[in-house]
Amino acid sequence: MCNLAYQCSLIAVNEHMDTQTRHTLIRNHAQTDGKVMATALADTLGVAVQTIRRDLRQLCAAGLLERVHGGAVLPSGVANIGYGDRRSLNRDVKIKIARRAAQLIPDSASLFLNIGTTTEAVAHALQAHRNLMVVTNNLNVANILASNPSCDVVVAGGSLRRSDGGLVGDLAALAIDRFKVDFAVIGASTIDLSGDLLDFDPEEVRVSQQVIKAARATILVADSTKFTRKAPVKIASLAQVDHFVTDRVPSEALINRCADWGTSVNLTHP
Repeated sequence: MCNLAYQCSLIAVNEHMDTQTRHTLIRNHAQTDGKVMATALADTLGVAVQTIRRDLRQLCAAGLLERVHGGAVLPSGVANIGYGDRRSLNRDVKIKIARRAAQLIPDSASLFLNIGTTTEAVAHALQAHRNLMVVTNNLNVANILASNPSCDVVVAGGSLRRSDGGLVGDLAALAIDRFKVDFAVIGASTIDLSGDLLDFDPEEVRVSQQVIKAARATILVADSTKFTRKAPVKIASLAQVDHFVTDRVPSEALINRCADWGTSVNLTHP
């Protein structure tokens, strides 16, 4: 019987357990189940929920976990976390980023929105825009914008990825190649401090690369937690992006590189 409850019983879990021990147990549980919930951890460890929430904040700040609604998950490496959990990650920050990105897009524009929870937030932020033409390989984006009668929606064909409503593969890339839009609004699973944009699925990456080629200007929407994660497939560089909308850039050197590249960094207000 090698589980978290058994480990806790061996060390007499109580409010006086040291922080390092709690962090170790929380990470062990996350490695076993992939996800931890604050309320369940508080019951198991015999501490206040507020104590667990503080622990989770510290572990996430160190890049050891990623916050989701009510708890945390393991940070991604070669596989992304579940789409439902990604939707709940930094929800309020994504909404602010989306609103700021929407301000960069005028009425009567054509644009592409790719797969991602932040690009879905942008779709919501565009609900009041008029005379838009939106091309997307994201069925969720298409459904969101279907409620805007002043927005024409074109869905790029491709293989359906049921986990997130994305359309990927050769057919999607070929469909996008038929367009030249004013803006590409893209997301990325991770950003490294050299400025590379990274993702997990080579098929999705190929479509994103085609989107960048098909746009007159590219807008990247990504919150600062993307700097703490890792992914194996390169999409592009920030040097190929016209506008980077985010809540924070953790490296002054990267901000300076963006200035050299001509990439405008648009920070949201706290």
